[in-house]
Amino acid sequence: MHLAILSGSVYGTADLVADEAAGRCREAGLNVSRVKPASVDALLEAAPDAILACVSTTGMGELPDSFMPFFVGLQDRFPLFTGKPFAVIALGDSAYGDTFCQGGEQLRELLLELQAVEALPMLRLDASESVSPELDAEPWIAEFVTALGARD
Repeated sequence: MHLAILSGSVYGTADLVADEAAGRCREAGLNVSRVKPASVDALLEAAPDAILACVSTTGMGELPDSFMPFFVGLQDRFPLFTGKPFAVIALGDSAYGDTFCQGGEQLRELLLELQAVEALPMLRLDASESVSPELDAEPWIAEFVTALGARD
């Protein structure tokens, strides 16, 4: 299975989580394309069987500025990912209340609109509770790999 991994980060933490996920997925035998920086053209060119996105959330509940061209490009071009499994790892800070991990939620909703199928519920990593989110994500990543394997 060919997996594309995207990331959008403010300070690099989401990129770190995505890089760790790429390594774990490769170790599990998946063919991984690390699409960085995220672009619609690069994602479509990769033609993955599944998509994993790791995105942080700004204090206002928005996606990082570096990720917005990709997000807006998906909205504008609206490439359908009918039946394609995906998952989102959202990073945020619960101290921001209602906007906690809202960037990840926005991306999740858009991928559902594009007819992709959520392989695993979104993982929310809380900066208030985690010192090493890349390690905290490992059990979830293992579940994600298992979920993708069930689709082969």
